[in-house]
Amino acid sequence: MRLELLVLPVTDVDRAKAFYRAVGFRLDADHTSDEAYRVVHMTPPGSPCSILFGTGVTTAPPGSVKGLHLVVTDIDRACRHLRERGVETGEIFHDTSDVFHRSSGATRRSGPDPERRKYRSYAAFNDPDGNEWVPQEVPAES
Repeated sequence: MRLELLVLPVTDVDRAKAFYRAVGFRLDADHTSDEAYRVVHMTPPGSPCSILFGTGVTTAPPGSVKGLHLVVTDIDRACRHLRERGVETGEIFHDTSDVFHRSSGATRRSGPDPERRKYRSYAAFNDPDGNEWVPQEVPAES
């Protein structure tokens, strides 16, 4: 088994499509059968897993998806790239408790992991509906 597709609940399909194009996702398909069914399929750069959103594809409330991670090799560069494309990112942070950040934020500290260890530096941004994405740094092997 492998994960290939995540369904995102959105309110405005065209607005979501424009946002994800601005982020740099590739448009793979935009299909409409009738007024009650439209599917937009997009893929993040370099990813084998895609997203799908549209009309009549999910009953989940828009903005309810949280904590989708996008692995990047340089968290600073990734945040700059997103901001250049008009995407507001939160501050870069790391968590002092362990390898993955805690949802409570109690052990969250500002800035990237001081040792730049794998899986330890994060940021966050939301799509127009509030679905949350978390860039996570995994530096390239030297």
